[in-house]
Formats: sequence, structure tokens, C-alpha cells
Amino acid sequence: MQPKLEPSWLRVLQDEFAKPYMYALRDFLRAEKRQYVVYPPGPRIFHAFEATPFEAVKVVILGQDPYHGPGQAEGLCFSVPETQPLPPSLQNIYKEIQDDTGCQPLPNGHLEPWARQGVFLLNTTLTVREHQPLSHKDHGWETFTDAVIKALSAQREGLVFLLWGSPAQRKRPLIDETRHTVLTAPHPSPLSAYRGFFGCKHFSQTNRILAERGLKPIEWGVA
Repeated sequence: MQPKLEPSWLRVLQDEFAKPYMYALRDFLRAEKRQYVVYPPGPRIFHAFEATPFEAVKVVILGQDPYHGPGQAEGLCFSVPETQPLPPSLQNIYKEIQDDTGCQPLPNGHLEPWARQGVFLLNTTLTVREHQPLSHKDHGWETFTDAVIKALSAQREGLVFLLWGSPAQRKRPLIDETRHTVLTAPHPSPLSAYRGFFGCKHFSQTNRILAERGLKPIEWGVA
């Protein structure tokens, strides 16, 4: 199994696509698509890798699995196409950006402007069955995304990892914190945002860290 992948990522991850779990995952996805609608569309499954090449990554945000409603998932965690309403978690992310940085959020839920600045928007599981969240959990994607995080940790320096919620924070042992910065907070969903996501100030903290390292801060919204 070797999908079309952005060249810098392919150099880093090509060995993963030859491993047995990836062939099993491919077979699982083929079977799923024969019976169900699967999101995101095939060309968008690896969109996070296309939007943010390996050497361009400055910040990593980990999501859980793609949105499971029609027209929502586009291969970037928390992101939806411009024509879609803002999902509740993204509404809360935008609220925290405004409270934290004073800038206006982006005009819609499409987060590719972040990705193009070096924010790697990775879901732990890259596909999902329509209307069934976590339906593709434990079929191999987690092994793949573990390899992605390990590669970033081992081969890059000075990244900022934003781990929101327990599933993302379980990836923390994969990150070498002598080389990178890890910021944690509850998930931005309405169920947990008031337990500490609001007020975490991760967006201003990230920009301060990037500036200290001589890197251009992220434009999280509209000044």
C-alpha cells in the first residue's frame, strides 16, 4: 500500500507503507467503502501531509478522527470546507483565539491557512464511516500516526505540540520533550472546554515560543 504522498513525507514514511498493518488497513478500507460511505473522500485522506510538508512543520495539533457528517471532513483536523457551518469544537477554538490573542478568527472553518504556515493538523485516525464516530478506530491508523509523531520528534527540532484532550495526550510519550515543547489542555468540545481549554492561551504561548526560536509566529486569525 503506497498512496500518493507529498514527497518530503514519503521519504520519511515510505517504510510504513510496506508493513503488514498497512496492507490490512487497505483491505479494511476497501471493504468499508463497498458497504458504507467513508469520509473524507479518498484524495483528501492525506491532505494534512500535502498542506504541510515535513520540513515546514512548526506546530502539531492532534485531533481524534474526521468529522462524520456529509461534506465536513477534508483531511485536516478540526477543519471544515468554507461552505460548512462551524462545528462546536471549532467555535470554541475560535473563541479562545479571540480571547487569547485579540485577533478576529478566520472568516470560516477552513483551516488550510494555518496548515500553509506550518501547523500540521493531524487526526489520530484518518478515516471514518458516515455518522459513526470512531468507527475506524483500532484498524491500523493509530500505528501509522504514531510513526508520524515519532518521525517528527526524532528528525525535527523545536516543534510545538498542542495536545487537547485525553486521546491526544496519550501520544505524549512518543515526543522527546528535550527537543520539543508540549502544551496540554482539555478538548475544546462543549463537554470539556470549560474545564480548562478556555484560558489555556495556547495560541499566544505557541507564538511566543516560535518567536524565541527565531521563527515567524502563526497568524491564527485576522488582525
